[in-house]
Amino acid sequence: MEHDLVIRNGTVVDGSGRARFRADVGVIGEHIATIGRIKGRGKTEIDADGQFVTPGFIDGHTHMDAQVCWDPLGTCSSWQGVTSVVMGNCGFGLAPCREAEMDLVMRSLERAEDISRDAMLAGIKWDWETFPDYLDALERLPKGINYSAYVGHSALRSYVMGQRAFDEAASADDMAAMRRQLAAALRAGAIGFSTSRSSNHATSDDRPVPSRLASWDEIRGLVDVMTEVGTGVFEIANEQHPDPDQQRRYFERLRDLAVDSGRPVTFVVGAAQSDPSLSKRFLSLLDEIAGAGGRAIGQTHAREFMSLTGFSVRLPFDKLPAWRELRTLPLAAQKAALTDPARRAHLVDEALHGRYGEAIGAEARAPSYDMLRVFDKPDGPYRTVADIAGERGVSPVDALIDLSLETDFAQLFAQPFANHDLAEVGELITHPHTVVAISDSGAHVSQIMDASVPTYLLAHWVRREQLLTWEQGVRKLTFDPAMIWGFPDRGLVREGYKADLVVFDPLTISPGMPMAANDLPAGALRLKQKADGIAATVVNGDVLMRENEHTGALPGHVLRGVTP
Repeated sequence: MEHDLVIRNGTVVDGSGRARFRADVGVIGEHIATIGRIKGRGKTEIDADGQFVTPGFIDGHTHMDAQVCWDPLGTCSSWQGVTSVVMGNCGFGLAPCREAEMDLVMRSLERAEDISRDAMLAGIKWDWETFPDYLDALERLPKGINYSAYVGHSALRSYVMGQRAFDEAASADDMAAMRRQLAAALRAGAIGFSTSRSSNHATSDDRPVPSRLASWDEIRGLVDVMTEVGTGVFEIANEQHPDPDQQRRYFERLRDLAVDSGRPVTFVVGAAQSDPSLSKRFLSLLDEIAGAGGRAIGQTHAREFMSLTGFSVRLPFDKLPAWRELRTLPLAAQKAALTDPARRAHLVDEALHGRYGEAIGAEARAPSYDMLRVFDKPDGPYRTVADIAGERGVSPVDALIDLSLETDFAQLFAQPFANHDLAEVGELITHPHTVVAISDSGAHVSQIMDASVPTYLLAHWVRREQLLTWEQGVRKLTFDPAMIWGFPDRGLVREGYKADLVVFDPLTISPGMPMAANDLPAGALRLKQKADGIAATVVNGDVLMRENEHTGALPGHVLRGVTP
């Protein structure tokens, strides 16, 4: 039997959680054909001696709905060993939507998810209207990795209701139309239905995104469609209330919905800075739903949620008047301005004492210098700007400026806004009802670089902290998400399964350092991040990456949900 690809001499960590073993892996076409000792040569060979061979990583929480239109490789996810993603989370998406009304969905995406409007206008060829049309359009696009997608509530609502979606309750006719569209999308292969109740999700004109205008009855009526069709996962960006009674009522509604609908429910579980105990209450909710006969999965991050700032991207001072004027200049001119003592003194004073507006979600906010880290390595530990300022005997703003000038403005700074306690993060990722899946890839691309969640999990929690074994860590990234989102032929190294595979060095796998680039359509800004220690990434039997360099192959598919 001739194999198209043989990965030879590797140690297989198969995704199941069972013990690793040494074997060759042979691929014919898109499928794993042989696991064991393979004597014949393959058409393509990868020497995996000293390497682990695992299933491709699956990222269950992305916003790559727009990026897939202009980036065939799905970077930065594909550089981190990710072979399949779930997009359309939190109620956001590009379908259903008529091209003439594209502003209705862009209005939500450009602020709530910080996706550049200019990039969307320049990079998207709008050749769909309904959600089935969108999936068909995705099929036609060249793709390096695999994509699946939820129907987003905000997109669905604005398609049916137009401008009223941003202001009004849905009528009976609106509900009937949304239910029809959702049913058609599920039958065409939508992975499920997503919505947002989060106050962090606002439009570019400062209004709640449409899903936040929906009543709980509207949400239940749409989730019921999944029950009737017999397929789909429900994803929700949670409400968070300072009032304990309101939060308790929300938990009860979500529990009852999970149990009554019979559909899997998933949401992000993290520790908010304003209420670190909230994550424990969400974990208890997962247990409560499971005990009542429902199925709920918490999506956890592998580290702190952090926004990255710096002169090469954005600064927390950018909206202050003097800084706004400075930041319109080219970086060389900014550097020159900061060497003028009088101008620099004015900028420092404004940064220390200026009036900062309210930040939403991951938007730049007034810095806390005791928390603002000098991001000089991808996996910590980090020193703070306050630490450096104390050592140098200068203000924290001066320290930030000096560090930036000393690195020709390459220095980045990290501002955590949730998950501050890493010990608590460890509790989140080891809970039996959680999965590691909250990169937000495709969104916040000039502020957040979390596509590296898989490599950080393996480098920090498996190799450094040994909180998880390699078998457990790989399962968190492969088999567990494959089962949650319904990819029955992926997530394991098994004969007959799709050949989505990663070959990596367990001694060196880790995130690389992020860097700024203006390589989006229309020259829009984003952060880019590769990974160290990944020898090869295989998608549907083709080698997509070798040593994180693209081979030229584009073997990705659209992963459609399975309907009865």
